[in-house]
Amino acid sequence: MSSTLNVQLTKELRRYIDARASDDDIYSTPSEYIRDLVRRDMEDWAIVSGVMQGLKEVRNGEFVKETILDILHED
Repeated sequence: MSSTLNVQLTKELRRYIDARASDDDIYSTPSEYIRDLVRRDMEDWAIVSGVMQGLKEVRNGEFVKETILDILHED
C-alpha cells in the first residue's frame, strides 16, 4: 500500500531533483529518485544502528570469545 507525501522544496533542490529524474539519468521520475534516497538511507541507518549497538555492548563489557572470522566460518 502506498501513500502520498507532499514536500516543499527550494527552487534549487527542485531543479536538482528534476535533473536527476531526467532522460540523462537512471531515474525516470522525481518519485523514483526520492524513494531510492529513502531506501539507501534506511540501509545506512541499519548499519549505523548495528555499530552503535556493538559500541554499547563493548562499553558494557559484553564480549564474546569468537572473532568475526570464527562467526563467518560457522556456516
